[in-house]
Amino acid sequence: MQIRQGTIADLDELVLLFDRYRTFYGQPSDEDLARSFLLDRLRHLQSIIFIASFEGQAIGFTQLFPSFSSGRAARTFILNDLYVAPEARGKGVGKALLAAAADYGKAVGAVRLTLSTAHDNGAAQSLYEGTGWVRETNFISYNLPLV
Repeated sequence: MQIRQGTIADLDELVLLFDRYRTFYGQPSDEDLARSFLLDRLRHLQSIIFIASFEGQAIGFTQLFPSFSSGRAARTFILNDLYVAPEARGKGVGKALLAAAADYGKAVGAVRLTLSTAHDNGAAQSLYEGTGWVRETNFISYNLPLV
């Protein structure tokens, strides 16, 4: 397995994985939307994407969005997306992608990575807690739907 930072040259492979990721969370399949979203992020350097591949085929990805901690006056990243193709799960792909994200964050001086996952996504929670992520208990999150 190889983990590397993705570029626009990886767009076709990323589109397929990203579309599968979106459908996992109940969104309709839309490869055109996936392509447009990812292209915009990559073209404008709005995210950092790591790709896991095995024998030349993309099998997973994670996407980091830059952010900041006002309290710490420092850079942070939101680990917004993590997806491993079903046929590649249980083989350490998720752990490797999380490690690549953490290594990148440390290398650029970030003080924290943050993520959220669904309450019923026990597999993801187990992965995160098993790799050193700490469940947030001090803050309550809110969302304001705008559309």
